[in-house]
Amino acid sequence: MNALRLGTRRSRLAMAQSGGVAEQVTRLTGLPVELVEITTYGDVSREALARIGGTGVFATALREALLAGEIDFAVHSLKDLPTTQPPELALAAVPRRADARDALVARDGLAFDQLAASGRRPRIGTGSPRRAAQLNAWARALGCEIETVAIRGNVDTRIGYVRDGELDAVVLAAAGLQRIGRAEEVTDLLPPDIVLPAPGQGALAVECAASNAALTARLGELDDPHTRVAVTAERSLLAALEAGCSAPVGAYADLLEDGQTVTEMRLRGAVGTIDGSALVQLSTTGPVPGTADEAAAMGRELADEMLAKGAAGLMGERAH
Repeated sequence: MNALRLGTRRSRLAMAQSGGVAEQVTRLTGLPVELVEITTYGDVSREALARIGGTGVFATALREALLAGEIDFAVHSLKDLPTTQPPELALAAVPRRADARDALVARDGLAFDQLAASGRRPRIGTGSPRRAAQLNAWARALGCEIETVAIRGNVDTRIGYVRDGELDAVVLAAAGLQRIGRAEEVTDLLPPDIVLPAPGQGALAVECAASNAALTARLGELDDPHTRVAVTAERSLLAALEAGCSAPVGAYADLLEDGQTVTEMRLRGAVGTIDGSALVQLSTTGPVPGTADEAAAMGRELADEMLAKGAAGLMGERAH
């Protein structure tokens, strides 16, 4: 049997994510899956993501390999994908989402509020304007000041800044730390009520050529419908704000249950200035969308409300 070729970035996290999907695909199809390592522009550039644009820098090389027939399918972190889906590629599956929250890894085992109130201006590393905006806003609400420091690098590099004493803490995606077996290093899981994750955070995207209907259908068996409508709403909000994945935009759709039955979906969005001095944060709740179009409409409607409250002006502030 010919192995299916799965394209993946080379990082430890990407390999762990892709390896998990590969095992599921093998169970579904009975076919072996070969991981094909691909270097993306985001992996080799050392510039800040906000400076190089962020959008697509981790996905473009994988998509080019798909279109060239060098791989059969690819696995992405969904938050890294541009919001516009190319017609020649199919987003075949969005598997069940892992933990969407951001995680703090801080010195001395401190939680965020303890660190912010520790008597000096703590230095917190993050490569995300979204995280910086909301962390600064949270610190202001606590009557404290923090300094957010722009960083790049893999998990080892980022946590190393804390271990070496260069930074007091770093913020990373909880799902990533869990997938590589480093969840025990988390000192605080940041609640979405205060720090909204990136649109699609914690979710994976399984993509293949749209022309391969048979493979699209088989990969589609990995899809989780609730995750799909949730991330569709989040990404629609991001697209309607005309913001890329490096913009200071947080969005999170969670499903509300009545007993064991999912009854409603709540979508929250946030946009702020990086210094935390201004923040637009709104939410909407409605029936669980039955289709992707309904989920997308929910995202657009909340984005319109945010724009009416001045969200566009706050996103513009990040350039100053």
